[in-house]
Amino acid sequence: MLDLPRFYRACNPSRPLAISNPEDRQYLIDFSSVRGGDIVQEIHRAIALVSPDRPTAQLFTGHVGSGKSTELLRLKASLEQARFHVVYFQSDQDLEMGNVEVTNVLMAITRRVSQSLEDIGIRLRPSYFQRLLQDLAQVFQHPIDLSEVSFSVGMASVTAEARESPERLSQLQQYLEPRTRSIIDAINTELLQPATERLAIQGKRGLAVIVDNLDRMDTLRRNGNRLQSEYLFVGRGEQLKGLACHVVYTIPLELVFSDELPQLINRFGNRPQVLPMVPVQNQAGDRYEPGMALLRQMALARAFPELPPVERLNRVEAVFEDLATLDRLCYISGGHMRNLMRLMYGCLLKQDPTFSRDTLESVIRNERDDLASLIDDQEWRLLLEAAARGRVQSDEDYNVLLRSLYLFEYRAPERRWFGINPVLKETETYQRLTGPSSNGDP
Repeated sequence: MLDLPRFYRACNPSRPLAISNPEDRQYLIDFSSVRGGDIVQEIHRAIALVSPDRPTAQLFTGHVGSGKSTELLRLKASLEQARFHVVYFQSDQDLEMGNVEVTNVLMAITRRVSQSLEDIGIRLRPSYFQRLLQDLAQVFQHPIDLSEVSFSVGMASVTAEARESPERLSQLQQYLEPRTRSIIDAINTELLQPATERLAIQGKRGLAVIVDNLDRMDTLRRNGNRLQSEYLFVGRGEQLKGLACHVVYTIPLELVFSDELPQLINRFGNRPQVLPMVPVQNQAGDRYEPGMALLRQMALARAFPELPPVERLNRVEAVFEDLATLDRLCYISGGHMRNLMRLMYGCLLKQDPTFSRDTLESVIRNERDDLASLIDDQEWRLLLEAAARGRVQSDEDYNVLLRSLYLFEYRAPERRWFGINPVLKETETYQRLTGPSSNGDP
């Protein structure tokens, strides 16, 4: 029997799976076999096995909606199982994504670590930041009584006030920027190192911080005509990696295709880990059954999380008109996690299961027409060139294609390639430019 309220909740496309939650854990599908490897395991090994006592700074990226947050929460759970104290936070809750400075990131980490430590009974009162907060309170003319509130609460107050207006944010950045080096030193000596010592008493092997959603920073040009992401992670990378704990930063996918990638690798000492799409067809255009099989399980697990894979397939007609309708959903998603969930949720808004093929096609048409209306002739030309080559050039125009989800990256153990979002292959423009024979659900 399908539990409809639970199915509605499970299909929410905006909610990443919290792997520490037993219910959410039932929905997790392991896609590493079709994504070229288990990235979470690699990051875990770098922290827990290779360098447990030496701080690491690692970079993680992928398409927006590809499942990065779910994977990072899986990393958090695995590190906690290995006896690390892990601080995970979504940076867009603390930062203004159109104006991200290294000091903003450092202060967000400081606040979140302090808050997490306070939650487990470790209350540190770093004198440098106590004085800094009092100074900022005077700058903002907003008194803070640190005898009445914790450091993390005081920092949250200042951050919230700065985000209220561009002028306040600029004021904060101008105050903090000349103090960047001393801020890093204070974070290490007054917060992270004492925290690590106190955590060791509690049996913890170390401290790790996961900074999610930095990949959502706006694509705009700043100092020296650099992209904001290049300025932050390449220009200021040494400072971001200067913390005395393990840190994982999400970065915009555009950095992987930037001319500054070699410098980025040199700054951090390792390549960014990329979470690709789940392939629904191979580079030659033939249906890729391993990827399709796992996507079927992702969709059906939302309805029947307690059943084993084979039994879920036997119950497909409780959710979809037939297996072909489910396969149509999986293919048209392009192997993009959030696209698949959005399309399922769109069906739910139109009718209760069982979803008819007509309902699914109506949802797909809306998706297709909305997306196609945004693409101009130049972008179509670039899309077709990238798909034909199977790769992209280091060019800002291609970054737009990737960020806008017009173009998807796929990786397998032996190769990587790029493909056009399948829903765009069903537009009149694509048919006109390539001919009807190019359409296709394989």
